Amino acid sequence: MVNSRVEAPTVAVMGSSGGTAGRSCAGCGGQITDRFLLFSMERYWHTRCLKCSCCHALLGEYSTTCYSKGGMILCKNDYIRLFGHSGACSACGQSIPASEMVMRAQGNVYHLKCFTCATCRNRLVPGDRFHYINGTIFCEHDRPGGGLLSGHQTPLQSNSMMSDQKVC
Repeated sequence: MVNSRVEAPTVAVMGSSGGTAGRSCAGCGGQITDRFLLFSMERYWHTRCLKCSCCHALLGEYSTTCYSKGGMILCKNDYIRLFGHSGACSACGQSIPASEMVMRAQGNVYHLKCFTCATCRNRLVPGDRFHYINGTIFCEHDRPGGGLLSGHQTPLQSNSMMSDQKVC
C-alpha cells in the first residue's frame, strides 16, 4: 500500500554497461563499477548496499520490492512487523507516522489513543491486562462472559517507532 508516508518502490536490476558510468551509490557514496547495479527510490545502489535497515537482507536478492518509512529501508517482513500490514491503525485506519509510539495486539498495530476497550472506551496502557476476542479489545473488567480465563491473558505490548532510534 502506497501513501505519502510510505514508498513501496520496485528494485530494478540493471547491467552497468548501459550508460551507468559515473553513477554513485546512494548507500555508500562510492562509484558504481560493478557489472550489475540496482535502481530503487529514484537512486542507484551497489547490489551489496541496498539492504533492509533491520535484518540487513540484500534487497536485490531478497525481493523486487522494498519499503521506505521513517528514514528506514525495509523488506516486506520487517515493514509489516514494525508498521502492520498497511502502515495504518487497525482501529481508525489512519496512517501511523514512523515517529509515533504504537500498541500491538495479535499482529495488529494501533495508535495509543485508539487502543481502547470496546465496551467502556477506556484507553489501555502498558501493564493493563486485556482480552483480544475476534479482533476486538476488551479491558480486564469488560470481557464478554466475565472474569479472566486462566492462560488466555494477553500481555500488552508497546513499541516505540522513533525514526532516529534503532527499532530492529
